[in-house]
Order: sequence, then structure tokens, then C-alpha cells
Amino acid sequence: MAGTCEVTSDPKKRLRRTMLFLNAQRPSLMKDAYIYGPDSVILDLEDAVSENQKDAARFSLYNNLRSIDYGTVERIVRINGLDTPHWPEDVRASVAGGADGIRIPKCERACDVKRIEAAIEDAEREFSREPGCTLIMAAIESPRGVLNALDICESSERLFGVAISGGDFRAAMRTKYYPSGVEMASARGNVLLAARAAGVQCFDTVFTNLDDMDGFRAEVIMNREMGFDGKSIVNPRQIAIVHEIFTPTDKEIREALRVVRALRQNADEGVGVFLVDGKMIDAAFLSGAEHTIALARASGVLGEAL
Repeated sequence: MAGTCEVTSDPKKRLRRTMLFLNAQRPSLMKDAYIYGPDSVILDLEDAVSENQKDAARFSLYNNLRSIDYGTVERIVRINGLDTPHWPEDVRASVAGGADGIRIPKCERACDVKRIEAAIEDAEREFSREPGCTLIMAAIESPRGVLNALDICESSERLFGVAISGGDFRAAMRTKYYPSGVEMASARGNVLLAARAAGVQCFDTVFTNLDDMDGFRAEVIMNREMGFDGKSIVNPRQIAIVHEIFTPTDKEIREALRVVRALRQNADEGVGVFLVDGKMIDAAFLSGAEHTIALARASGVLGEAL
């Protein structure tokens, strides 16, 4: 099991390096996946479940949420799309079961989030859940969704983040997967910019070729270098690689600690610009250094004391 799963005490900003997809129709998968230590699991009622098994999967989901202790692992439910008749009952079962959040598939507009938000509010009242306890994330899977990303990111106080879904986006753009990531560059950049502008988290799409772990590692490194908060994954084998890459290294932690200490010291002395390890540093570096320290603490590689 992982240690603490929060970057801060705010559940919207908790540590989410890995979000592991699980078929909600298969209790054997859902009951054990948390032992691998993902930060979050996504219990899937949408693509993983055939049309004639939606009710059975929803029943399985509810009982799983009620009966299994996932410890510190966050539980997100991917509901069916707003263009289906299934999503209202998906929301009710998720809230009644005590899910931590709901993932909206194929989100294209802010009004999509508002619609789910209203349904969650109704369900929280119906099932006597604490108001506001069920968070939202939106999956952006189309060109329209990418173009409306900022509006989506700013649509609700419940929304903690957005995720890019590569399969549908590639199909809409009439392209396919390339190892360089060129086909996803516009979507990744635009959605990530929108998330940062709105102050919410951003997650990259899944990598489905489990025989190409080198390719997976390269893509995760690119994700971190771009500034993503984490990655959606499809297999427990991928967890360790993502956690390794998204956990600050000893060198990064030491550098961040030196920057924070130097900034505090020089601020007390009225100095705004100074050198740390030969690099010019000013107040603009503080937020990045503090985030690295918080991430290191949340990942369990740094204690509370500076």
C-alpha cells in the first residue's frame, strides 16, 4: 500500500500520479487492485461494460464501494456518457456507494459538467451524503472538448482535474498513435494550459501496448517534463514506472530545499535576486520548489521537517 495520498489536506489536490482503470463488471478485479498501490482507481461503467450488462455492472459497483476498504486509494467512477440513458443511475449508484468522485466521459462543454454536478447534488441529498463530498473530473476526448478546455476546467468547484483520452481524439483527427507523440501534441498542450490557468490537475491518456514498456516509460517521462500531474493506466505493471518518474529524485528534493531556504533567508535580508548552486534565483522559483517538496512528502520520500 502507498502511504499518504495527499499533496495537501485539500482532496482536490491530493496525489494522483496513477489512475488505474478497472472493469466495474468484474468484482474479481475490483476487490484486489488497491493492493498494488495506485493513487486512484477508475471503476469503469462505460467502455469496459457491454450494453446489455450495464445494470449488472452498476449493481456490482455499488456493492464493491460499500464492502471493500481501499485504504488511501481514491475511488473514481467513470459513468456512461450524457448521450446515453445510463448516466443518471450511474451517478446515483456512485454517490450512494460513497465514491470519491465521478469521471465524465466525452466532455465537450462546461454545461456537461454542470449537468453532472446537479445530478450529484440531488444524489447527495437523497442518500444523506455530505454536501460537496463527491468530486468531478472530466475526460476530454474530442477537438471540441480541447477547444473548450478552459471553460470546462472553470465550470465547477467540484472539478479537481481533466484527463485527455487519446483513442477518440486520434480518430477524430484522422491520425494514429506515433511514438513521438506528435499526433497528441496540440491536445496535450492546450488541455494542460487550460488546467494550469484554472488551477486544476491534468492527466495524460492511457498507453495500451503492455509489450512496449520502454515506449511507456518514454511517454511518462514526456508527461512529467510537460507538467502533467499523472497518467491514466490500464495495468498494475505500469504503476511502478509512473510512480518512479513522478516522484521527485533526491537531487530535485535537495535543490528545492536549498531554494526555499535561500529565498526565506534572502527575503529577510531584503535581497530579491541571488545565486543558488550557480543559478540565478528569485521569488518566481518559490512555487515550483514548494510543489516539489509537497510532492516528495506526499510520495513518502521526505519528512515534515525542512
